[in-house]
Amino acid sequence: MRLDLLLCRLRFAKSRSVAQSWIGEGHIRCNGERVIAASRAVGVGDVLTLPLGPHIAVIAIDSLPERRGPPAEARSHYRQLNGGQHTGA
Repeated sequence: MRLDLLLCRLRFAKSRSVAQSWIGEGHIRCNGERVIAASRAVGVGDVLTLPLGPHIAVIAIDSLPERRGPPAEARSHYRQLNGGQHTGA
């Protein structure tokens, strides 16, 4: 799945264009490596590092979402690896 689509479906970004902007500016890391292409493929087991305001979220992808559902559904697709909080965009 494309990284921009995943960020939108997991409700970290309000839209794919916002996710593409974050990625293009180099704010996202996948498995410790900076990502600058929104088309970067991500899958189950990948670890993403995301800036969320003043906090950094580190998440592990457990499954790929079929749609952009409610926040509780989105959270069921990943595990938070650090203490950061995400409530869903």
